[in-house]
Amino acid sequence: MTFKITFIGAGSIGFTRGLLRDLLGVPEFKNIEVAFTDISAQNLDMVTELCQRDIDENGLDIKIQATQNRREALRDARYIFSVVRIGGLEAFQNDVDIPLKYGIDQCVGDTLCAGGIMYGQRGIPEMLNICKDIREVAEPDALLLNYANPMAMLTWACNKYGGVRTIGLCHGVQGGHRQIAKAFGLKKEEIDIICAGINHQTWYVSIKHKGEDLTGKLLEAFKNHPEFSVTEKVRIDMLRRFGYYSTESNGHLSEYVPWYRKRPEEINEWIDLGTWINGETGGYLRVCTEGRNWFKTDFPNWLKEPAMVYNQENRGEEHGSYIIEALETGRVYRGHFNVVNNGVISNLPNDAIIEAPGYVDRNGINMPHIGDLPLGPAAVCNVSISVQRLSVEAAVTGNDFLLRQAMMMDPLVGAVCNPKEIWQLVDEMLVAGEQWLPQYTEAIKKAKENLSTQSLIPTKDYKGAARLKVKSVEEMAQDKEGARKNAGESDKAIERPSAVH
Repeated sequence: MTFKITFIGAGSIGFTRGLLRDLLGVPEFKNIEVAFTDISAQNLDMVTELCQRDIDENGLDIKIQATQNRREALRDARYIFSVVRIGGLEAFQNDVDIPLKYGIDQCVGDTLCAGGIMYGQRGIPEMLNICKDIREVAEPDALLLNYANPMAMLTWACNKYGGVRTIGLCHGVQGGHRQIAKAFGLKKEEIDIICAGINHQTWYVSIKHKGEDLTGKLLEAFKNHPEFSVTEKVRIDMLRRFGYYSTESNGHLSEYVPWYRKRPEEINEWIDLGTWINGETGGYLRVCTEGRNWFKTDFPNWLKEPAMVYNQENRGEEHGSYIIEALETGRVYRGHFNVVNNGVISNLPNDAIIEAPGYVDRNGINMPHIGDLPLGPAAVCNVSISVQRLSVEAAVTGNDFLLRQAMMMDPLVGAVCNPKEIWQLVDEMLVAGEQWLPQYTEAIKKAKENLSTQSLIPTKDYKGAARLKVKSVEEMAQDKEGARKNAGESDKAIERPSAVH
């Protein structure tokens, strides 16, 4: 089989190298074309050198096309992986630090809340530019596989405004599936699940073992588990209040709802610092920063390590390669995908991006009808969907009034801040992100004027309830294996240290 796959944002080592291993582990894909593109020449060169070494060591006659010219990378591509981070870690720092001045304490800040909303404002215009290039130079009806966050917002914009078939992919469902099996003392393959909702707020509405429905027994299993009872307090409380377990980690989930991070003195009751994803303030920013610094410093040693082995046994759990395998070979794959709802989940809006089970074969990606979500989980999702819809329209139109309304409607922002504070917060975030927000030129002028002429609301020098220091390269060198895993994994919490009691 010969077709072309392009990676946009290929300098993201965690996703790019693992996805390439997964793809080239498919026996039929030994002659495909691979293109990498990234705005960072340094990152592109390093990742290309490492991945080309892997390819050569596996005896394949594939030469990576590495270019900073995105249109050339996309020319004649049938499949496109987007693993971009618009604004990089510099903008990500703003997404975490500026809201902290207003008391908004985020663990991640890349999906909802103040950080996720602004991340969407940067990402959506560039994703629409990418879609334009795909329409013009890629294969007709090319498929865009989006791994970038905010997942639902970007996928929504690409499908509604980009004119490109786009499916969003995430590993959250697989992670929760592993946890559920562990809570019951079973293997993952022994548990059958149906998970439905929206990205990062998907609910395990059916959990079965040998035909027995275990959903009603899950709360006790988690409460009694020695690790999860400490590390997943928010998720367990949501399970207690809403009746169903949610996909996303303790830290992620805590910033999507209004109840767990609104009072600084209470935050530590709900989180655990055994690993960042359990709720550390700015935790994902920290590990991404450490991973980037370690990869750049340690890169020569990566080339001395054994190459990745391309075979079926070594493939990871990311959906992307299995979708392409199913479409090209006809082998059936079942996964959970982010797509336009169109009635799949009856009590969520049709235009929203939902996450639900799907099947892929040569006939395409097919989403079975789920029906209604339970009312409580549906209500949680619908609040977030309202924020996403406002955010998407704001990003596409450059309408800062809609952007401010998205912030008002966000559960945690609204729980912590009053309207005047939210207006000033948006002014600050617009001005800080000016170089990545071309659609807001006029709004940024006005925001600068507001910040320089109006009487400002005092803000706090607040570092967060649970902020940890970014480790230096020297400190990371004390655990080189851990540092390398952090830099090399797309899922930066797949291996979690024991809980801190």
